Amino acid sequence: MNTPQPQPATEPNSAAILIVSTRAAAGVYDDLTGPRIEEWLVNRGWSVPEHLVVPDGPEVTTALTALIAAQPNLVLTSGGTGIHPGDRTPDQTRAVLDYEIPGLAEELRRRGALKVTSAILSRGVAGVAGSTIVINLPGSTGGVKDGLGLLDEVLDHMVDQLKGGDHAR
Repeated sequence: MNTPQPQPATEPNSAAILIVSTRAAAGVYDDLTGPRIEEWLVNRGWSVPEHLVVPDGPEVTTALTALIAAQPNLVLTSGGTGIHPGDRTPDQTRAVLDYEIPGLAEELRRRGALKVTSAILSRGVAGVAGSTIVINLPGSTGGVKDGLGLLDEVLDHMVDQLKGGDHAR
């Protein structure tokens, strides 16, 4: 008799959210992008154990390093991607990446610029650190909405590829 063997439970994908905003970290105003990102991830069935808000500056590197050490499938940042002197999220992200995914960041800018020309000023990057995909989204709610729209189209494939999956034929 061939008895079916129990299958191991598959863990849901996990993500961490890092909001980079000096004013939101200081309580000057509420973080509006983090809850939108979290809702989008939860609606996709992802677990979101970490949602941090930090000011622009060296705390970004510290937070990114700690989040990546927990080995989530994905870290999404929002904020600090522009050309303001305090916007250093892309630089600090590059410092922790093993390699970049330039096409994703380029497409985020391209799609954003179709709606708001200033989206071309975003310096956000995307890449991989260990087994974690890291993506910088803009700090605006519209930029986050556009970024999540693009991720709707490619995130599952990216995660599958990083786990060693084959290309669809």
